[in-house]
Amino acid sequence: MRPLPELTPENTAFWTGGAQGKLMIAFCANCSDAIHPPQLICPNCWSEAVESRAVSGTGTVYTYTVNHQPWAPGMQVPFALAVVDLDGAPGVRVTAEVVGADPEHVAIGQTMRVTFANIDDIWFPQWELAE
Repeated sequence: MRPLPELTPENTAFWTGGAQGKLMIAFCANCSDAIHPPQLICPNCWSEAVESRAVSGTGTVYTYTVNHQPWAPGMQVPFALAVVDLDGAPGVRVTAEVVGADPEHVAIGQTMRVTFANIDDIWFPQWELAE
């Protein structure tokens, strides 16, 4: 069982958007910068006009790691975690588990698409190969 994040005004859309199959990223309505992790104030222009928007849910593997250590009882290993540059959200990278693929076949530059794992009211982003 993985720990659940605390829902806050700035991160609720990110952690619950998967219920509608949407990856929600915070954007500044003033300067249009993507903001991740989500914040209530834009770190670029200091505007409080921050809103969550659905992005395409696709991107490119920037880097990854394959974990072979079971850090908790019952943890299935090996598994890959990928850091993905999001399409439509310049400068935003989302780190999540890669599912549906052999962890040893994940590679930098692969195209990924988001999927979600639901635990209680939280929808964890996960990556799967889009190719």
